[in-house]
Formats: sequence, C-alpha cells, structure tokens
Amino acid sequence: MILFISKLINSVVEILVFTLVPFIWWLIKHRKNCSFFEFIGLKKPGNVKENHLIWAMIGTLVPFLVLSSYMLYSLKGVEMATSEFAGLGVKALPAILVYAILNTSLPEEILFRGFILKRLSGKCGFLSANIFQAIVFGIIHGGMFFNYTGVVKAAIITVFTGLIGFLMGYINEKRADGSILPSWCIHALANIFSGVCAAFLVF
Repeated sequence: MILFISKLINSVVEILVFTLVPFIWWLIKHRKNCSFFEFIGLKKPGNVKENHLIWAMIGTLVPFLVLSSYMLYSLKGVEMATSEFAGLGVKALPAILVYAILNTSLPEEILFRGFILKRLSGKCGFLSANIFQAIVFGIIHGGMFFNYTGVVKAAIITVFTGLIGFLMGYINEKRADGSILPSWCIHALANIFSGVCAAFLVF
C-alpha cells in the first residue's frame, strides 16, 4: 500500500511537471482555438481504420517488449526504476499499474508526442519533427544507462528507443488523427511488462 501511494503521488507530480510547459504554451498561444486536451492529443483517435491502427500498435509494441527484455537482461543487478518492485510478486501489481500508466508513459507521451512533435511539425514538417523528438527520446533513455552498460549497449538502447519513439509518433499522427492514446497504450504496456518481470524476478 505504501508503494502504491508513493507511486500515485509521484505520478501526480510528474504529470504536473511534464505538462507545465505545454500548458503555458497553450494558455498563451492556443487557448482560443482548442481545448488543452486536444492541443496535446489527449483525444479519441478519429477517422481511422481500426485494423490498421491495431496492427501498427502491435508492430511497435513487439519490438518495444524485445527492447525491454534486452535492457532487463543486460542490466541485471543495476538499480532501475522497476527495481523497487523486485521480488514482490502479485502485491506489486497495483503500484506497477500506476507506475506504468501514469508515472512514466503519460508524462513522456504528453511531452514528446503531445507537445514537442506537434509544435515542431508546424514549424519544420512532420518528418523532421518526428525524427527530432525520437532522437531526444532515445538519447534520454540510452543516456540513463551509459555508466552501467558502456558505450555499445547504451548506443543500442538509444537507437532502439529512438526508433520506437519515431514509430509511436508516426502512429499517432498518421494512423490516429493526432491522438496520443495509441502511443500511451504502447508505452504503458511495455512498462507494465518491465514492472511485472521485476516483481516476479523473470530476469
């Protein structure tokens, strides 16, 4: 219960922090044109072929899970975000769900795919904007493990995470009418997988 409450509080703080700049930007420049939720893509996907969207999501989730498995295996014994769930089994599941859905994936999707990608797309086009947000997304995630894995493994994590970030951006904008719900779902499922693996000591 303490872990669950801790994750819930952390989630609220992270969502507020990651949403602050997008909210201020919306307040200053876009509040008369659209709601904040529409501005960052927290909306139902519209005008999409459901089968195409589902298969695109599955096609991105699978490599995400492979990358997660690789990272968990490579980083055995290294303190990570999911380490606090280690060995807790079923008791950790409520905290894992909060961690995966609200504490990590939602704030990151709001910032990277909901704000950076959308704002830059208007300035330099979708492709350049998507490449940029994916590179930053990859570098941040790969950089966290540089001291523990060395250059090669950190580079692999950076490239694969960046590629997944690119695919999630593509799915949102080209398959889901600008909604970030697909990438949020993909991201959350991958993080649930990592949390469950830690809780049941899979790696």
